[in-house]
Amino acid sequence: MDLNIFDRMESEVRGYIRSFPVIFSKAQGSTLFDQTGREYIDFFAGAGTLNYGHNNPKLKEKLIEYINSDGVVHGLDMATEAKKHFMETFERVLLKPRGMNYKLQFTGPTGTNAVEAALKLARLVKGRENVVSFTHGFHGVSGGSLATTANSKFRDAAGVGLDNTTFIPYCGYMGDNIDTIEYFERLLEDPSSGLDQPAAVIVETVQGEGGVNVATKRWLLSLEKLCRKYDMLLIVDDIQVGCGRTGSFFSFDKYGISPDIVTLSKSLSGYGLPMSLVLMKPELDIWAPGSHSGTFRGNNLAFVTAAEALDTYWTNDQFEQ
Repeated sequence: MDLNIFDRMESEVRGYIRSFPVIFSKAQGSTLFDQTGREYIDFFAGAGTLNYGHNNPKLKEKLIEYINSDGVVHGLDMATEAKKHFMETFERVLLKPRGMNYKLQFTGPTGTNAVEAALKLARLVKGRENVVSFTHGFHGVSGGSLATTANSKFRDAAGVGLDNTTFIPYCGYMGDNIDTIEYFERLLEDPSSGLDQPAAVIVETVQGEGGVNVATKRWLLSLEKLCRKYDMLLIVDDIQVGCGRTGSFFSFDKYGISPDIVTLSKSLSGYGLPMSLVLMKPELDIWAPGSHSGTFRGNNLAFVTAAEALDTYWTNDQFEQ
């Protein structure tokens, strides 16, 4: 296969093509096809964006129907039928059955956009700059998100200082016999520990990029209790492991915690279309109109497929099981 155009014109930053040096031309379900027709089983699944497979027929049908009807493709943050239907479906299928009460913020289309908005909001609400993240955590590679990402491979590429984040050992990082929440609390209660009072804690219930590290229920409940005791917001980054990646829609469904803010992306659209979302408890919604913006804050095509995915796969527990 002739990959010369990629070598000649695409930046050296390209990564996955180096592991898969073929040109893919078609995809269906869990199968990819290259230009020669050779089949590949796609365990990569768009880095977690394709929970329901490539070109899922139910979602594709709704998407084509919407496009053929001249539905609004780009609407900034104006009201559209597609957005209205998505919000109604999200509330009906996910929030109400769980007794959750969140407002939705549509950010830019990628996961890191949602994290940036969540961190910005937390600092605005609490009036403090510092946030706590965890060893091996990954939250994105744009400025604020990168500051909360632990991996030196990504951090070393920043080109600027990455400030206002303190890293704490994740669940099990120090071994099974050391409770890292106790360590965290000791730093918080000691005014001479050097830990600036955090506005928020951002955590993955299961670390994806960091090596599939799973937090225990006890650890997460202790973390939530600590956040309440020391006036810190609890942000759960569910971008990699939400939307059913752990079985239940939210990765924390079975842990009994109630995050102040949740970030979602990846398989949220159901079709690999860019879409990200911030869930916030209503009392935290102190944004002034337009104070956090973005040209692509709401992908109407993604609203269509996201709503259909929720109605098709999450109105009962068959897909989850």
